[in-house]
Amino acid sequence: MVLLFVLGVGFVAVALALTAAALRPGVQPGGVARSIAVLESITSPAPTSLTREIDPPFAERILEPMRRRALRIGRRLTGADSSERLRHKLDLAGNPPGWTVDRVVSGKVLCTLVGFAIALALSLVLGVSPMMRIAFLALGAAVGWFGPNLYLYQRTYERTELMQRELPDAIDLLTICVESGLGFDAAIQQVARSTEGPLADEFNRMLHEMQIGKGRGDALRALSERSNVADVRSFVGAMAQADSFGIPVAQVLRTQSHEMRVRRRQRAEQRAQQVPVKITVPLIFCILPCLFIAVMGPAAISIMGSGIGQ
Repeated sequence: MVLLFVLGVGFVAVALALTAAALRPGVQPGGVARSIAVLESITSPAPTSLTREIDPPFAERILEPMRRRALRIGRRLTGADSSERLRHKLDLAGNPPGWTVDRVVSGKVLCTLVGFAIALALSLVLGVSPMMRIAFLALGAAVGWFGPNLYLYQRTYERTELMQRELPDAIDLLTICVESGLGFDAAIQQVARSTEGPLADEFNRMLHEMQIGKGRGDALRALSERSNVADVRSFVGAMAQADSFGIPVAQVLRTQSHEMRVRRRQRAEQRAQQVPVKITVPLIFCILPCLFIAVMGPAAISIMGSGIGQ
């Protein structure tokens, strides 16, 4: 019995040792395990870096070469100074994400081709005459060519309206910060942190330019060039003069705040005076015809009915 017990304990120990050796990392797998590992390595997908080099995605194979060809054609069609003008338009529009000068130029060519194709398809579907087809094609190509410019113009208009509306409140907050003891740079940073919108983005960009070594006057002038708002240019000019001649900033800001409020009230009064003129066209062509139909319609129906009855 003792011998059997000793043999059993020995067999259990050997089994545990073999199990630990089999589970130990770094041990080469045996026959079946090795075959399974080979099959898995064959059927498993290749690494992403390898497949990207061998089979690049659709954007790199098709879209990128097409964009490069469109960029070359667009540079030939546009003038030599088109890059500077487009860069200025992008600055005025707030530099939309993903929009660069090269992408705008190539996008104009691609949009022209798309507009031409859409116009051709519409002319074929509608079955218009050859002259109308040519007019369709010219209109589609023109819309495609000037489409990016129209988008930038709309973005610039919306951004200008927002900056003009936010500037008086921002200057009030800036005046409060300066009068409470903050420096001009710290006050600009506080205003940029406390507000949102295009004006706060411009203040942040001005601070970044000053941090990389540009002078305050140069950063202010760059802010004025990136905006076509008259109030922003007036504010920048006043602050540049105050910085040059050593005039107290708080006094200049208080004066600018008062002038901004006066200009905002004047703009509101001007727009209110334009309402009667702007409402004339819809009044004549939309409201008065409906009114005449509602008032004169029953009488006309009665007259027609009495005439038929006689």
